[in-house]
Amino acid sequence: MAARSAVVAASTLVRSSLRSPAPSLIARRGLSGGGDHHGPPKINFWQDPLSPSKWKEEHFVLVSLSGWGLLIYGGFKLFGGKKETKEVVAEVKH
Repeated sequence: MAARSAVVAASTLVRSSLRSPAPSLIARRGLSGGGDHHGPPKINFWQDPLSPSKWKEEHFVLVSLSGWGLLIYGGFKLFGGKKETKEVVAEVKH
């Protein structure tokens, strides 16, 4: 009986040494469970537009950049902008 268990142990040792070592080198993602699970869940900005603290981060960035763009464009149009100049063509009398 002891001889049989020694043969079984030796055969499993040979089989495990013949396998490629790649499976033992695969990185495990132990405690990384996905997203941020701290605090209340984030929502889309159109579900509650008056509470930016509840928005998803990427929605907050998009809305902020859009707002700054509109502010800069509006200021440019209001204060700078391209001034229209009227050219007066004088009639020549003969």
